[in-house]
Amino acid sequence: MTTNAIVSYRTSADGSTLHATLLAPELDFDVADELRDSLEKTAAASSCRQLCLDLAEVTFIDSYALGALVGARNSAAAAGLTMVLTRPSPPVRQAIEVTGLTEVFGLDPV
Repeated sequence: MTTNAIVSYRTSADGSTLHATLLAPELDFDVADELRDSLEKTAAASSCRQLCLDLAEVTFIDSYALGALVGARNSAAAAGLTMVLTRPSPPVRQAIEVTGLTEVFGLDPV
């Protein structure tokens, strides 16, 4: 397991999935670039096929951070990984749904 200031990473037992857990409760302009850069760097160096970003503890996300997640998703795809968001908190799910990004991030409609 590796951890930086904003994300903790671990690889699944079979080595196919990289699990990322956010350590910051709010994703906004102040942390969005750091998050994107961390996800992009880790995805590029990973041999996994999927990147799962756990958003259960995130209480707020702004549009800039959503854009950073889209950028990270695109970079992961370029590196051969599928990036999905898992366990989004209610405010995060609402922001994703309002912006029409549900399918982009692999979230099932509620």
